[in-house]
Amino acid sequence: MKARRVVVHGRVQGVGFRWFVVRNAEALGVGGTVRNRPDGAVEAILGSADEANVEALVRRIRQGPPGARVERVEDDPVDGPEGERGTTMKVIR
Repeated sequence: MKARRVVVHGRVQGVGFRWFVVRNAEALGVGGTVRNRPDGAVEAILGSADEANVEALVRRIRQGPPGARVERVEDDPVDGPEGERGTTMKVIR
């Protein structure tokens, strides 16, 4: 399976969204990175992992934590070095 880039738009900064992604990714054994973007979105690169676990994480991301308002989610495969393997989710500041 390829890695995936998930970009979440809405009220997703200042509500603990990155840490929500980290907690859920680690619980599901999905590695990668998550960061705030200058445009107000949150972007996660989900590394190659068990497909069912990645899908479960994407479903949770679509819901978001309490206080967030997810308006739109872009979900695309990515190639190359962005797709980190492993089970650690890192926050990029």
